[in-house]
Amino acid sequence: MSINLTNADFIAISPILIVSVFGIYLMVQGVLAPRFHKLTLPYIGLLGILLATAANFLLLGDSHTAFQEMVRVDRLTVVFNFIFLLTAAFIILMSTSYTEQESIEFIEFTPLLLFSSAGMMLMAAANNLMIIFLGLETMSIALYVMAGFRRHNRESLEASLKYFLLGAFATGFLLYGIALIYGVVGTTNLAKVTQYFADHTFDADKLALVGVGLLIVGFGFKVALVPFHMWTPDVYQGAPIPVTAFMAVGAKAAGFAAIIRVIVLAAGNISFEWTNVFWILAVLTMSVGNIIALVQDNIKRMLAYSSIAHAGYILMAVVASNDLTAPSILFYLFVYLFMNIGAFAIASVVSGEHERHVRIKDFAGLGRTQPLLGLAMTVFMFSLAGFPPTGGFMGKLYIFSAALESGYIWLVIFGAVNTLVSVYYYIGVVVAMYMQKPEKSVKMRAVLPGVGLVILLSVLGIVYFGIFPGNALSLLY
Repeated sequence: MSINLTNADFIAISPILIVSVFGIYLMVQGVLAPRFHKLTLPYIGLLGILLATAANFLLLGDSHTAFQEMVRVDRLTVVFNFIFLLTAAFIILMSTSYTEQESIEFIEFTPLLLFSSAGMMLMAAANNLMIIFLGLETMSIALYVMAGFRRHNRESLEASLKYFLLGAFATGFLLYGIALIYGVVGTTNLAKVTQYFADHTFDADKLALVGVGLLIVGFGFKVALVPFHMWTPDVYQGAPIPVTAFMAVGAKAAGFAAIIRVIVLAAGNISFEWTNVFWILAVLTMSVGNIIALVQDNIKRMLAYSSIAHAGYILMAVVASNDLTAPSILFYLFVYLFMNIGAFAIASVVSGEHERHVRIKDFAGLGRTQPLLGLAMTVFMFSLAGFPPTGGFMGKLYIFSAALESGYIWLVIFGAVNTLVSVYYYIGVVVAMYMQKPEKSVKMRAVLPGVGLVILLSVLGIVYFGIFPGNALSLLY
């Protein structure tokens, strides 16, 4: 069979190509360039992200397939690309400050970040199960290395190894699921998989249903659904803070991109087969994440369990499986990006050298000693808790609305109760900042421009999505 590639094929993946080319260039430069020029690598990476963002704007309004129907370009692809590119830009800005704080060189960090981002974009654009697998592995292999970037720190090396071993185990479930679906349908093309389930809505082969179940396990690991979440707190705690933020936002968004492509869209005709499974997973994920977060005294572990809980909230829209599913998930992921990366950015400032001060009690008095940082952290905590008029409140409102439209009243009740539970540990950080005196003097470095810009843009993003949600939603979908 001849394969004819046209310029349109390469234009369809132009953001991925640009990010990949810059990643390869920076990897070579990291080896060959003098030390002075190595300091410019993050900023060259930012240039690549800006060019990829410009190319992504050119794809707005397109809806077609490319590379023999292996890749799909549509609104979903473009908006997810914006999430991944903005996340990568924020993490690079954070890393420029973090390298000075830790006094270590992150020469390979930027190219690995770009490669991981390319894998995420590939997952969002996939129109074939093998492309999803390729994107997943490209994203994950880079993350395994990035998690262990603090090479002389035992917790960081443990995080990298644990993430690698459990990630490889979860990948086996994903591949076996793909193999079973291929064995029944005869192809891994998502359009043909969709057609199969449309033609066999009530008599689908049991092996195909088992395959879908195994895919849920594989994706559940990436988005940290209970009971596939056990790696999350340890890996988040051990990884460098910028890497933790990248995993919490980018990897989770990529996992939900794959869930929308495969479960919601391709297997949508058999939603009655998997809806109850996701209903239970959503309740378990919300409840376990919030309850265990209540007793955490480490800000990174608290945000890790918070991340698990938020995956449960997002899963409510997946359970709904209606016209509001994709828009509400995209809106929530954008808000989640701002409030999570912003919180981790402030944690990186407070943590100090070698991340010595990452307990919640280390935030005591921050509201008085660093009023702007205290105010920003308050905005992030209030948004994570779902207080109006923040973006977090509107995000939960859209998610709950999607579930209500499909009649999942009890699921919304569980979501509301869990939101109330989460208020306790989010407000605990605010109480520490404004109502407690520090046990000892925590000497903080000055807020460097990179991390300062991330915090400022995150606050502005939360405020914009909270006050003008209609405008934001119309831009997204």
